[in-house]
Amino acid sequence: MKMFQTFLFLSLMIFGNILYSQTTNSTVSEVQKESKKLRKAVDTKDESAQAESYYNIGETFFNNGNFQKSEEYYAKAKKIYESLNDKPNIEKTSRKLAQSQEKQNKITPAISNYSRAAEVGFSRSKAVNSNDVARLSTTSPEAKEEAIQNNIQLTEREKDKGDLATSYSQMADVNIQQNDIPKAEANLTNAYKISKKEAPQQALEINQKLTDFYVENKKFDKAIEAKKTVLKEDFVKENSKKEVEQIRELADIYIKKNDPQEAIDLLKKSYGIALEKGHTLEAQKSVKKLDSLYNVSENTDASVKLYRDFLGKLPDLVSKDKSLVDEKILEDTEQRIAQLEKEKQLKDELIRKKNVFNYSLIVVLFILIGLVIFIFRTLKKVQIKNKKIALQSLRREMNPHFIFNSLNSVNQFIATNNELEANQYLTKFSKLMRGVMENSTEDFIPFQQELDLLQNYLALEKTRFADKFDYEIEFDDNLNTQSLQVPGMLVQPFLENAIWHGLRYRTTKGFLKLSFEKENQHLKITVEDNGIGIEESKKQKTEHQKTRKGRGMKNTLERIALLNDLYNKEIQCKITDKKDSQGVFVEISYKLMNK
Repeated sequence: MKMFQTFLFLSLMIFGNILYSQTTNSTVSEVQKESKKLRKAVDTKDESAQAESYYNIGETFFNNGNFQKSEEYYAKAKKIYESLNDKPNIEKTSRKLAQSQEKQNKITPAISNYSRAAEVGFSRSKAVNSNDVARLSTTSPEAKEEAIQNNIQLTEREKDKGDLATSYSQMADVNIQQNDIPKAEANLTNAYKISKKEAPQQALEINQKLTDFYVENKKFDKAIEAKKTVLKEDFVKENSKKEVEQIRELADIYIKKNDPQEAIDLLKKSYGIALEKGHTLEAQKSVKKLDSLYNVSENTDASVKLYRDFLGKLPDLVSKDKSLVDEKILEDTEQRIAQLEKEKQLKDELIRKKNVFNYSLIVVLFILIGLVIFIFRTLKKVQIKNKKIALQSLRREMNPHFIFNSLNSVNQFIATNNELEANQYLTKFSKLMRGVMENSTEDFIPFQQELDLLQNYLALEKTRFADKFDYEIEFDDNLNTQSLQVPGMLVQPFLENAIWHGLRYRTTKGFLKLSFEKENQHLKITVEDNGIGIEESKKQKTEHQKTRKGRGMKNTLERIALLNDLYNKEIQCKITDKKDSQGVFVEISYKLMNK
């Protein structure tokens, strides 16, 4: 017999572990409905809707008395609301999370969440949550009583039945701590009356607290009366599982009252209802209670008969137990929610990695663009520098060309024993060269300095070729000779060409005219002579002159190209033979530039 009972107990324990909790149809349907909403919210990336679904699932578990699960889902909802900075929902969710934790006696996190709810709450909600923080943070019954009384006044004003019943229940705990039995009984009775209409699960919890209170104070008749009262409530009569539980709890009171026969009758009744309605776990609990009573009375036959009856009816009982299916559905639904969360995490991680890659690519692209710009600017600077060096080289290259021609003239004076002319020429030449050298490092010089250099140059050439030409320099009175900037020694090569390749080959004295004129925003320079002209000059060149590569004009044209490139001066130069008369006409124009 002992081995048989042991086998039965082991079987029931294993079976009981599988059926660790049974869930109502309403809980399953609510969780399923919210899980579908959650899937849609995740697909549409609606975070607010995701949080709402988590909150509603938490509410379903809370109302069913599964506070561990409700805490889990409230925490998920709160996390999303925090990220959205949705203060009203942060307050609501934090409070429910705190209540779930308080139900599990997790006081420290409950205080933290009540504090968070108070932090973001407004007026009444802020005060209620602050009172709950004060209630949990103190060990003084008087301080607890004050905090609870404040909440009772607030919730009565707002007509919040759920929180009001909770406050009366909390006040009863304080009364018990103060050993004030009448007040504790009154507050628990008030809490039960308020909650039975609004929150049946809360009403059952308060009723159990009330009956426990009566039992602890040896008031068994009052405990029995309170339990029988709850058995008459519609929310118990309409829920066979709850009815079986309450009958079994009533039997426990009779056991503690030392009335085993009444307890046995009640447990048989609960067992019969459990078999009829298909509540396997409740039937098992009733069997175990009955067995323990039969063992006390040493009624072995009744115990064996009971187990055989239970085992015989077990297959049929399991087949019609909807709670087993509901539990499996709920488990599968929660697994789908967990899988959905993993998928969301994976998607978020993929998006994060994609964003990191895209941002990295953009950063690399900007770096490359910056590098290209830097290289381009560096090359541009090097190019400009090289052009300036080339321009400076061209200016310096001009000097030896001019010097060579001038020294030939000095040599000619010496050869003809004209010492005075040679000395005068050298004086003028040194003055000219000093001016040329002083301005050789600058791309642009003041117009007056350029004018002085050109006058000195023409005076020198007039000394050499006194019988070959006369000259004239004209300039517009509108030109500011001090502030106007011009390219240094740009005109001199054209004057030199006019004298050396045109005027000196005339049989009679020629004429050279240099003029400067302001035309709109441009400076127009003309060099006009009545020499033999370009074509005739080419014909008269000797074979030796033809083989020599002249650098003067080529140098000047290269300078013009570089100046245009570097400074965008739009320098234009035209050299043409006169059509109606003998000679060459040179026209140079460029933008005016002041200091």
